[in-house]
Amino acid sequence: MLRYALLSLVLLAAAPLHAETAGAAPASCAAIPFAGPDAAAVATPSDANAWGGPRSGQEPTLSDRVVRYEIDATLDPDKHTIDGKQKLTWRNRSAQPVCAVYLHLYLNAFEGADSTFMSEQRNLNFAFRSDVPVKDGDWGYTRLQRVQQDGQAVKWQYVQPDNGPRTDRTVVRLDLPKPVAPGASTTLDIGFLDKLPRVVARTGHFGSFHLVGQWFPKIGVLELPGERGATAPRWNVHEFHLHSEFYADYGEYDVRITVPKGYTVGATGEETGAPVERDGKVTRRFVQGDVHDFAWTADKRYAKPLDGVYEGPGSPKVKVRVLYPPEYAASAQPALKATIDSLAYFSRTLGPYPYRTVTVVIPPYNAGEAGGMEYPTFFTADSFATVEPKTLSEYALDFVTIHEFGHGYFYGLLGSNEFEEPMLDEGLNEYWDQRMLRERKQQLHATTPLLKRLGIAPALDGFAAERLGAMLRNPADGLGRNSWDRMSSGSYGTVYSRTATTMRDLEARVGTPALERAFKLYYERWKFRHPSIADFREALAEGTGQRAAVEQVFAQQVYATRKVDDRIAEFASKEVLPLPGYVEHAGKLIESTDEGVQKEIERQREAWSKRHPKAKPGTGPFPYLTTVLVRRDGADVPQLLRVKFADGSSETVRFSGQQPWQRFAWTKPVRAVSAELDPAGQVYLDQDKLDDSRTRETDRSAASRWAAAAAALLKTFLALLVSV
Repeated sequence: MLRYALLSLVLLAAAPLHAETAGAAPASCAAIPFAGPDAAAVATPSDANAWGGPRSGQEPTLSDRVVRYEIDATLDPDKHTIDGKQKLTWRNRSAQPVCAVYLHLYLNAFEGADSTFMSEQRNLNFAFRSDVPVKDGDWGYTRLQRVQQDGQAVKWQYVQPDNGPRTDRTVVRLDLPKPVAPGASTTLDIGFLDKLPRVVARTGHFGSFHLVGQWFPKIGVLELPGERGATAPRWNVHEFHLHSEFYADYGEYDVRITVPKGYTVGATGEETGAPVERDGKVTRRFVQGDVHDFAWTADKRYAKPLDGVYEGPGSPKVKVRVLYPPEYAASAQPALKATIDSLAYFSRTLGPYPYRTVTVVIPPYNAGEAGGMEYPTFFTADSFATVEPKTLSEYALDFVTIHEFGHGYFYGLLGSNEFEEPMLDEGLNEYWDQRMLRERKQQLHATTPLLKRLGIAPALDGFAAERLGAMLRNPADGLGRNSWDRMSSGSYGTVYSRTATTMRDLEARVGTPALERAFKLYYERWKFRHPSIADFREALAEGTGQRAAVEQVFAQQVYATRKVDDRIAEFASKEVLPLPGYVEHAGKLIESTDEGVQKEIERQREAWSKRHPKAKPGTGPFPYLTTVLVRRDGADVPQLLRVKFADGSSETVRFSGQQPWQRFAWTKPVRAVSAELDPAGQVYLDQDKLDDSRTRETDRSAASRWAAAAAALLKTFLALLVSV
């Protein structure tokens, strides 16, 4: 720990680490506060004209551009450093002058063990995919070397808007020599030096491979009243947390990337002009408008790129490129196909893809942590040396490719705040990905090539798999909670699976066409803006025309944490037989003895059997009283109970309400054989589908249907144990 203590002393001596007053400003400007460190789950819808109002497509640009970045970046692949020169032009959208702005320096999350990111990783005992510890020389950072406004030096200091450790340097405040007037713009000239960490959590290097993400000083978002729940101007500029991703204004990027000759480069946007070669180095220029981030990759080991094209209604001709290392050549063609299929599906079901490029990166061996990450028009997929049909590798490669492309919509085109409301990106994207796989009839084949040859190849529906990972039994956090204030990393993980399961449950309630209309409305209304959970809720309510159902789901699952747990506690179907005692007959009370009653029962049964020689079991001369007791130990959800009878008939009853139990009864001439809750399998949020049915005879359709998913995974797990 001595090394970290010394590092802290060096950092403290280098620059102030904490603003004395969050959002403080010179006397000429009113202070602008930060969005709160507990910000999450916006409940108030944004104003109709938020973020410049809906984009009709008739405007000169796709988005209301707020920022422009001109960056020159030179990679030293031996030192894994990037020398950067940046012109950042930012427009003040507010009605007041701004004297200080804030930049994200995301790479500083990896400069030492006491950053907010690393502290949370340690406190939550969480490791990323590789679980590789950071070694000496593997740390990464962004160092500001100079900042100027109109030729004047700008002072800066590091701040912690979320009250993280004072050693966190992922957010820096710039005190501007000249205030930015309302509606005016200012340009900052910034010199910076990056050192990439060994590949970790979305960025870094391994050997000659470089994935360069969150690498440049990036301005925070100044939110205005009526935007995402803001009631006054505020800076939304959170520290880089363990599970948080990103949030930024739309704008334009013009980036020149210089690498040694022989390196292949892929990046956000379109390559413009011919490469410029000088002194053994090559400079390539990439330009993209109407996005809110920029990432790139460089490697001298990439094989010849695999190219394809997508052409669809409403979209420009889209060039699709896959960059891959030789050892994972088998992954390239499936990734290309999945990307083109995704372009078609998302364009048809949400809205046409508006950009001209998509670049897919397959990371090399030992760089797995670089896989599965999204940036505008650019993402990383998974890596497999062999991809055999109907195996786990095929499914994983397809799913990760579809998922990362899908972020281009739910994170890229719908500029959701991944810090505060990760369900709007990760969760909704997961749901839409599974819808695409469902349309493809592509199941999760939980097997390997070896197990498949042995005949062990269980298949699982995608939404059934989501249920298994959704922590439905004891959900700890509402879906709308922010990315860092959660009980555990496992609870954060349910942002994916429980959101997907919740949306699948809502789809079953309101109907597939209604939910499709609502998602299209959400996309059309909020593309190139920054919607909140409340804005999504309103689009669902309007698009489906079923506000009550939508608001019930949001109240139970998004803004709160309610489990769903309905079960059949008792099931009985008994004959209603004559009973001993006094009965009225012809105006007189006559005693029926037990012996006499039994004889009469036998007589009637004999006579009935003679009249009905082919009668099925469960029928007879006496009626049957069937009773079903349903327990409700969780949230109120619309529920259906179906009871089947021996003659093939059935009774159904719909019920809802918060009462902890309900008893239902029928008197019929036949005995009941089964009672089942949710016979259509539409209540996806129920924590345990195995207690949804009771039977008198072998009729376990309800239990077996939901047990199949668990059984498939168990079968594979046991087979893997045997094969180890």
